[in-house]
Order: sequence, then structure tokens, then C-alpha cells
Amino acid sequence: MSETAQVINPFAVTSAAPSSIAVAPEAGQSREVAEIQAAMIVAKRFPRDERAAMDRILNACTRPTLADSALYSYSRGGTEITGPSIRLAEAMAQAWGNIRFGFREVARGLDEKGVGFSDVEAFAWDLESNAYKPLVFKIRHWRDTKSGGYPLKDERDIYELTANMAQRRVRACILAIIPGDVTETAVAQCDETLNAKADTSKDGLKKLADAFAAFGVTQAQIEK
Repeated sequence: MSETAQVINPFAVTSAAPSSIAVAPEAGQSREVAEIQAAMIVAKRFPRDERAAMDRILNACTRPTLADSALYSYSRGGTEITGPSIRLAEAMAQAWGNIRFGFREVARGLDEKGVGFSDVEAFAWDLESNAYKPLVFKIRHWRDTKSGGYPLKDERDIYELTANMAQRRVRACILAIIPGDVTETAVAQCDETLNAKADTSKDGLKKLADAFAAFGVTQAQIEK
């Protein structure tokens, strides 16, 4: 069997090593900018070990508490939509390392009906590769109820609404930064964890069927 030919990396040339000297923030730079600069320098000096990072993700996914909340699910047009939840995305980002993620309120204003809104940016930033994924969106300070809706005035209510709406965008940003095959492997491990946790013995399945029978649900319906 012949050996696979190795393609030469066009960037594998002798060049001067990049300087590792930290550049001090200029006068007037914000504290946040200085913190980001420092974090990027640390990320370059201590890059992630991808194998170790993957091991940390898989170990995290063996926790039943994380596996239970690892996927979201909802129905749309008769089709079940599922995907990695914000909890799994956060766990992966923390284990993958050298990633900043979150959301921030950029501005506020009033719409044409006089209802307040916030312009919000969700983001994920790989400090090693400098890959940055932002999502900017608008959140109306409004709460819908069965009897109608009303504008939100209390700052705590506005923050809770903003945080709740932003989490989905943060999840999307994280998943855009972390390699797709890493996410797929994490989801597979969560499935294995849940299957191992379930009582699939004959007695366990009988207890499950008996419990649902009280509500008129047959075993065939459960299996489906």
C-alpha cells in the first residue's frame, strides 16, 4: 500500500517569529478594550489543545443534568425541530477555551407607537483565530398576554426580556464559531448519556406503559 502524499503547507516557510511583547493600550482606550487585548495575548501564548478540549466537552456531556437540557425541541408545521440548546453551547464554549461570548445593549429608542426598544448585539469571539460572529437585533419592550399586551417600564422586566431573547442569538453565535463536527459529537454523547440513564429493562418498560395507560395512551403510541 502506497503512503498518502503530503501536500506542502504554503505557509510553512521560515519567517521571523512574531513578537510576543504586549502593546500597552493608548491613552483614552476603554478598560474593556484593554481586557480584550490582554485576553488575546494570553490566548496566543496558551493556545487550546483541541484533543484535550474535546475530551472536556465529552466529559461534560456525560453529566445527566447537562444531557437533559442539551437539546431544544418544538413543533413547526407538523415537523419536530431540534438542536443544541444554549446550555450545551455554553458548556462547549467553556470547554473549548479562549472564547468570549455574550450580549450587550447597544442603544435604546422609541418606535412609531411610542413603545421603547433596545438594539442588542449577541456575539461569540474566538480569541485565537480572531473569528468573530455578531448578531444585531431589536427587542421591543413589550409583553404579550392572552388578554392583550402592554409596554414594559421596569428596568428589571426589560433586562429579563432582553436576556431571554438574546440567549438564542448567543447560542447561534457560539455554534458558528465552534467546528460543526465538535457540536455533532457533543450531541451524540448527550444522547448516549440519556440512553444509559433510562431504565430500559422489561420491568421498567412495563411501569412506563402502565403509567401512560392511565391517561389512555397505548404502548404503540409510546413506541411511535
